[in-house]
Amino acid sequence: MTQAIPPARRPRPQRLGHIVLNVRDLKASVRFYTEIVGLQVSDYIEDQMAFLRCGADHHDLALAQIAPDDAQRNATYVPSRPGLEHFAYQLGSLAEIEEAARFLQEQGVAIVRGIGKHGPGENLFLVFKDPDGNYCEFYAEMVQVTPEAPYVPSVWKNDLAAFDQWHFRKFVVPPPQWGPRPGEPDTDDKTR
Repeated sequence: MTQAIPPARRPRPQRLGHIVLNVRDLKASVRFYTEIVGLQVSDYIEDQMAFLRCGADHHDLALAQIAPDDAQRNATYVPSRPGLEHFAYQLGSLAEIEEAARFLQEQGVAIVRGIGKHGPGENLFLVFKDPDGNYCEFYAEMVQVTPEAPYVPSVWKNDLAAFDQWHFRKFVVPPPQWGPRPGEPDTDDKTR
């Protein structure tokens, strides 16, 4: 068994840095992430990559063009398989998420789930698909953990309250099938 690394020596990540997505159509993806999500282009590597940002960092999302003859070019994300499930961009409030949902619907963008409020993190969420089927999320009001507001980790029960504390009341699309696993009691309280 290996010896635990002392906390003083462990890395201390501050936030998500960036994500790189392979895309089938770089121009369509840049258009989606600038005109729909609201990012700004920082740079390109010719017609092979684009670097986009939402804040001060040069980029938090990079898009890489898949070769037209690549055997995996038409493969898309399938829930429950290993790999990226979603990535998220913060919005300022529930009102902004509601406005974003209306905008996405007007633009014909497929919404996957939400608007809801997760249990862990207490963040609001709205998940939608980009042109390549990747799941992108807008979120707001996530719990902030600071020295002034410490947080004690806990284990949430796998129930509806962990997924959506609002019990799908604000969903703008049909909610997913949700229920306890076989053998578990049917409860949706916030017991953790």
